[in-house]
Amino acid sequence: MEQRADGEGRSSRRRPGAERLLEAASDLFYREGIRAVGVDTVSERAGVSKRTLYNRFGGKDGLVAEYLRRRDEKWKAYLREATEDGAEPREKLLAVFEAYEEWLVGEDFRGCAFANAAAEIPDPDHPVRAVARRHKEGVEEHLAVLAEEAGFDEPRTLAGRLLLLLEGAAATAAMRRSREPLGVARSLARELLGARPR
Repeated sequence: MEQRADGEGRSSRRRPGAERLLEAASDLFYREGIRAVGVDTVSERAGVSKRTLYNRFGGKDGLVAEYLRRRDEKWKAYLREATEDGAEPREKLLAVFEAYEEWLVGEDFRGCAFANAAAEIPDPDHPVRAVARRHKEGVEEHLAVLAEEAGFDEPRTLAGRLLLLLEGAAATAAMRRSREPLGVARSLARELLGARPR
């Protein structure tokens, strides 16, 4: 979840038409899939011309990348809030699992938007894949910081293992449309964190 330094400034300067396009795209891309939704549909839903879409975002690829960057910004703010008040650093690591469960599992749950985007766009060099990759790297970095605060000897190794648990649980939860896999992953993480910190 690598934060773009200009992300919030860009959002605050965005014109109303661009904001409406992003809101429409966010809903449509997540609910129906990126490939299934064309620029005509997004423009119509937003009540904005296709010309505005191309002027503001350069085309569909730019709009998809910006939709994911916006989602990443919101997720990171949510994750920071969810892990600020843990009683001890180790509990903050477990709070990430609870945050995933709360964020991902709802009435319109279709899984992780970033994993979905990567699955729909096979080109590893595509800008949308780059945004999705940075998002996952950011989650791992957040876990590594928390693991270091908790005193674990190899915080980056631990963060990688916890991320695998999170990602596997999120994918399984999406297929089953159930919170249960994330609860199981949290229990496994608790066992993994049972090693004595330094």
